[in-house]
Amino acid sequence: MALIHSTAIIDKSAVIEENVEIGPYTVIGEKTFIGAGTKIHGQAAIEFAEIGKNCEIFNFSSIGKRPQDLKYKGEETKVIIGGGTTIRECATVNRGTAAAGQTIVGKNCLVMACSHIAHDCILGDGVIVGYSTGLAGHVEVGDYAIFSGGVGVHQFCKIGKHAMVSGGAKVVMDIIPYSTAQGDRAVLAGLNIIGMKRSKMKLSDIEKIKEAYKILFMSKMTLEDALEKLKDSDCLPVQDIFAFIKNSQRGITRP
Repeated sequence: MALIHSTAIIDKSAVIEENVEIGPYTVIGEKTFIGAGTKIHGQAAIEFAEIGKNCEIFNFSSIGKRPQDLKYKGEETKVIIGGGTTIRECATVNRGTAAAGQTIVGKNCLVMACSHIAHDCILGDGVIVGYSTGLAGHVEVGDYAIFSGGVGVHQFCKIGKHAMVSGGAKVVMDIIPYSTAQGDRAVLAGLNIIGMKRSKMKLSDIEKIKEAYKILFMSKMTLEDALEKLKDSDCLPVQDIFAFIKNSQRGITRP
């Protein structure tokens, strides 16, 4: 049985599963699904959204409102939030546009206070978006990537899995998996060794990633020659890096 405060406003089209809590003055708009066990604090606003099980959405957050894109003409789109994700105070997650149709935040993510996830973004599982960080439209983020506070990410950028972006960085090009980046017009600052160890990655794989990083950025090879050297690696994370670079459209951030 859902526990809904008497002052909450629930659209008749909304579907709310069992053991959902909805706080005072929250507005659940049309075509919204709230998964079992989710808790929504007071004065949140949600519409055109699918919220997974056991999420927690804090006060004054806004999910599924129309995208801040002048090309948007009212087409029906949505936001998808994976189970176990936490959305903190005043964060915003806009729904998609006709380009992709949806904005996706994966499972077990943490979207901190006052951060913004724009239209058509795709976030993997376990992503952390720090305080006051902004992801522009169409940004793609791999699993377990971490953004510190105050990061700004340019539209269409891709952030690889297990990457970490330091506070205040401005990201205008793609950031390869397993790396760290920092600075105004962000540059690579090395590898996210701590993050890889915390994820219990094999030490042998970490060593191979280190070697791949040296080949890519510390040798005198061209990027094309470096990729040729890495393409037959038997290490799956190195193959992740290889594929990421080959598929990059904006170009990659470098040291």
